[in-house]
Amino acid sequence: MTTILAIETSCDETAVAIVNNREVYSSVVASQIELHRMYGGVVPEEASRQHLLTINPCIDQALEEAKLSWNEIDGIAATVAPGLVGALMVGETAAKTLSIVHQKPFIGVHHLEGHIYATYLSEPNWKSPFLCLLVSGGHTSLIYVKDCGIYEQLGTTHDDAAGEAFDKVARLLKLGYPGGPIIDSLAKTGNPERFILPEGRVSLPEGGYHPYDSSFSGLKTAVLRLVERLKKEGHEPLPIADLAASFQATVARSLTKKTIACALDYGITHIAVGGGVAANSGLRKQLQEAAKEHNLIVHFPPIKLCTDNAAMIGCAACDHFNKGHLSSLKLGVKSRLGITEVMQLYSVNN
Repeated sequence: MTTILAIETSCDETAVAIVNNREVYSSVVASQIELHRMYGGVVPEEASRQHLLTINPCIDQALEEAKLSWNEIDGIAATVAPGLVGALMVGETAAKTLSIVHQKPFIGVHHLEGHIYATYLSEPNWKSPFLCLLVSGGHTSLIYVKDCGIYEQLGTTHDDAAGEAFDKVARLLKLGYPGGPIIDSLAKTGNPERFILPEGRVSLPEGGYHPYDSSFSGLKTAVLRLVERLKKEGHEPLPIADLAASFQATVARSLTKKTIACALDYGITHIAVGGGVAANSGLRKQLQEAAKEHNLIVHFPPIKLCTDNAAMIGCAACDHFNKGHLSSLKLGVKSRLGITEVMQLYSVNN
């Protein structure tokens, strides 16, 4: 049994957790939403400063809640890529310091791999291979999960990620930040069929299109043009709930079509969903209904494991630790690193 203390500071949550394989002993998340709300988005410098202020209290709280001593911790993990460089450095530096002081191995973890592993925390018997739809503020990916550290990216985003599109449309409609939860709430009272919006698809240079890649920039622009037209026609106030519902239904429909098609084409029967947009009720409903229709199994983690947290990072770190994958203390953070390049983070073996 492996017990890992994990730190996640890739963006605007300072999170620390203690995980024993697929069991969470403690999970602390200090959100910065209120801090960044006034700016309408994450300010990297502010995020880094806030991580510096909250990292030590979060570590202390995680240890206290888990009721463990340092002697009972097997390793220290931290998210090292991808993310905001300054924010990542706070978590990585804290983890490396703890690793040196307490003489524990250090495990660098890929943020997206953490979202994949969120499924294991809520479904401990879940096994690879499976297809993971990873949808967040910065990523929209379809990942074929073959084993720990072994991934094939079957679909990606070419412009705005799904979560980014939610934030931008919410800003356009003057709804505030973050956009995902606000639009989801409004959509429940709106008519999703009132406005027909383009789902978007990615064209290939030689003609045709990539069936599993996503593009939401055109959808965002379509909402902008629709709002401009409605205002010009005198529709004041705007039908905000219907706009939110139509936009959300279009995003969910696009993601559902691509995910189901990918699973069927590759003969994959199990689908896991991760990332902040996995909390969206419209996506959950559409994808679950479509999966049932095609005799596929789909799993959404609980809401608290969809958003950024350190428990998912700890779960991934436990698996790597158990396979002898450890990181050098010379490992640096990376703002970008593809999910298929995960094994670059491990250069030391047990």
